[in-house]
Amino acid sequence: MAVPKQKKGRGATHTRRSANSKLAAPARSVCPQCGAPKLPHHVCPKCGYYKDREVVVTE
Repeated sequence: MAVPKQKKGRGATHTRRSANSKLAAPARSVCPQCGAPKLPHHVCPKCGYYKDREVVVTE
């Protein structure tokens, strides 16, 4: 079995471990009614529309 000749540094260890811990930005879509950014498959917080009909009454 292969044995490392020298100990890996702390920076190399942290770099390797942190390579998979990236935060992904949440997906955004545009509301077809008002053009505001909203989460996909959610009611638009600005106009209250979802799938071309009003489901939440907003002022």
